Amino acid sequence: MEFMFQQQQRIKTNGIWMNIAEEGTGPLVMLLHGFPELWFSWRHQIKYLANQGYHVVAPDLRGYGDSDSPISPSSYTIFHLVGDIIGIIDHFGEQQAFVVGHDWGAVIGWYVSLFRPDRVKGLVSLSVPFAPRSPKIGTVASMRKMFGDGYCCCQFQEPGRAEKSFARYDYLTVMKKFLLNHKTDNLVAPPGMEIIDYLETPSWLPPWITEAEIQFYADKFQESGFTGPFNYYRAMDLNWELLAPWQGSKVTVRTKFIIGDKDIGFEECGTREYIEGGMFKSLVPNLDVVVLDGHHFIHQEKAQEVSAEILSFLSSFSEA
Repeated sequence: MEFMFQQQQRIKTNGIWMNIAEEGTGPLVMLLHGFPELWFSWRHQIKYLANQGYHVVAPDLRGYGDSDSPISPSSYTIFHLVGDIIGIIDHFGEQQAFVVGHDWGAVIGWYVSLFRPDRVKGLVSLSVPFAPRSPKIGTVASMRKMFGDGYCCCQFQEPGRAEKSFARYDYLTVMKKFLLNHKTDNLVAPPGMEIIDYLETPSWLPPWITEAEIQFYADKFQESGFTGPFNYYRAMDLNWELLAPWQGSKVTVRTKFIIGDKDIGFEECGTREYIEGGMFKSLVPNLDVVVLDGHHFIHQEKAQEVSAEILSFLSSFSEA
């Protein structure tokens, strides 16, 4: 299969080994995946952007795929994640990179841009907007208050709980439940039910992904497990404590935000209201917002549209 032959290497960054896929030459573009994904989620964008004259690098993030997976949740703070990315940019000898992130990768993109705006030429963020830190209540307590214990992020907190429930299914089924999820409300399981049981297993595949592609994810997660990915959620409250000095700070890097109109919680949880209102723009003053017809994994579902949106943003820097 063509995607198996992507050029990959493991590089040392921030004290761990990370697997990266790369292609092309030119300005550096970092593509950061989300949960539960891999570098492979960017397979369409890697080829497209490389063909347009960019050096495209897509890592398996810490805890995922063929990258190292430290055991402790405290090794997954936003500072570790940002440090990993700065280390990759340094590895290639670049002063600046374009950063493109989806889901957790979007969160990393926001904080790379907040902590080190000198290293980010421009940011494209998909699906997860920059959110202000609550000054009074921790992240998990805030989520529990809004959505209850059935919320996926809350269920992922207790070590072993989600691992145990996920293990009731084969890895291919787990990947289908997440990647092909069409629920537009937030991922909240009914009382007494685990989120993995609540998510449906579709009996058919949409045209944007093949069984072989889903199997690629399944095989990698079978090797690496889900504890690394869950540790991102288990570090959320630690992040909240550590981010106190940045209370009220703004992301000044030039940004394009892309989201699908059927993304999780887009209408029901006020995402549309937030991104189209004044608050988001006040925190990210140099911002363009693009709403596409699609779901959460928009860069795979609407690969051509998303690739074109990313390219138009990158191209605008050489025109400026």
